[in-house]
Amino acid sequence: MGSAVTTQVLELENYVDGAWRRANASEFAEVTNPATAELLGRTPLSSPADVDAAVRAAAAAFPAWRRTPPGERIQYLFRLKNLLEENIDELARIITTENGKTFAEAKAEMRRSIENVEVACGIPMLMQGYNLEDVTAGVDEMQIRQPLGVVAAIVPFNFPAMVPYWFLPYAIACGNTFILKPSERVPLSMRRAFELLEKTGLPRGVVNLVNGGREVVNALCDHPQVRAISFVGSTPVAKHVYTRSAAGGKRMQCQGGAKNHVIVLPDADMELATQIISDSAFGCAGQRCLAVSVAVTVGDAQKSFRDSIAHAASKIHVGNGLEPGVQMGPVITKESKQRIEGLINAGVAEGAKPLLDGRNTKIPKYEAGNFLTPTVLDGLPSTSQLAHTEIFGPVLSLIHADSVDEAMEFLRRSPYGNQASLFTTSGSAARKFRYEAPAGNIGINIGVAAPMAYFPFSGWKESFFGILHGQGRDAVEFFTESKIVIERWSRQETRKF
Repeated sequence: MGSAVTTQVLELENYVDGAWRRANASEFAEVTNPATAELLGRTPLSSPADVDAAVRAAAAAFPAWRRTPPGERIQYLFRLKNLLEENIDELARIITTENGKTFAEAKAEMRRSIENVEVACGIPMLMQGYNLEDVTAGVDEMQIRQPLGVVAAIVPFNFPAMVPYWFLPYAIACGNTFILKPSERVPLSMRRAFELLEKTGLPRGVVNLVNGGREVVNALCDHPQVRAISFVGSTPVAKHVYTRSAAGGKRMQCQGGAKNHVIVLPDADMELATQIISDSAFGCAGQRCLAVSVAVTVGDAQKSFRDSIAHAASKIHVGNGLEPGVQMGPVITKESKQRIEGLINAGVAEGAKPLLDGRNTKIPKYEAGNFLTPTVLDGLPSTSQLAHTEIFGPVLSLIHADSVDEAMEFLRRSPYGNQASLFTTSGSAARKFRYEAPAGNIGINIGVAAPMAYFPFSGWKESFFGILHGQGRDAVEFFTESKIVIERWSRQETRKF
């Protein structure tokens, strides 16, 4: 834990039926500042009874909320957008304090959150169906969209503010009522966000928050009144949520882990590629699902990229994300740091050479923090287990290939398919890559291929379980079910008025 401890420790509460309530919990998870080891709060590990209370509140609120016209529902989102804008710096500081990322990264995360609220404000158009007159003589047919009912989202620690907004604004704009389970490691961002939601005047029970761990996850998956589950986290848990929810007949969209690759061709703008790939691999301390973790150099790109990426990574200023000039913060927990260092050890044991070695890092004034510095492993064998293991830390592995086809074959062997990127100045190479790369989010001279809110956040293979993704039109499809109406009216003499 470290020696720095707050004098007053916040005990988190749930938000149910428009009010803050103590959880029915006997166990708590400690929330600590990853940079200082300061104890920030305690997250209650709520019980199934707490989940049931939230579901019942959401179910009771649904009939009236569903009948609220979409144009009125989005007025609450307009108010939320303004509140998020007004409080963006405060929210960013909370994110940095509990997650560790830099203030600039946290503020950028909030911008993405606001962007999703803005897109969801278009629901009166996005939720529209379609119709056709005279499908046969005198018969008209139409498709309409209707909300599901009570829906829930289970979200991760790495983007404590943004990922909830992949789901919440779309769900309620479509007329559903909503339950959020934030990560027990970083509950403070959503606590403040729900205080702002409360200020919008949303009717009681439309949005609810239940803190907790595995027991809350299972209770949401099992509850018969929860119609759909959205999840972002590791692949093993994504599979668990997917299969357990499916057993209850729910809709699921479960985003799993990743092992993102970038291919660097000899014709790439090496200065540009170096800077962008460095930002991707080491931004947010490598703890994002779109972080590049393996760079595959082709042909003559090997030496030039190897030297330039090692130089760029060595210049990154690591420290407390609230301090000016810091470019990379700590990883989330001491256990994460130990796990990452163990994976670096494994890579070195398999023959990789650490051009930069971030193990055993100590930052002055923050010796108790969970810090690593950027690590670059050169010559990792393509057969190495580390080449296909999600590290989720500031580690970039370098692998060499003699041709684009050899590099692409390496990508195809990966069990994950979240993102793949290519750096080149060749249009034909870029088109071939876009056409063949086995991943759901593709970057061409882009290091973090994060879709804007009006496009879905895609994912393939072990990185996603489901059909409809978060954000954009997929979100509207996911949070509504279509109904086909076929109408015939008997012929009657038209009244004359």
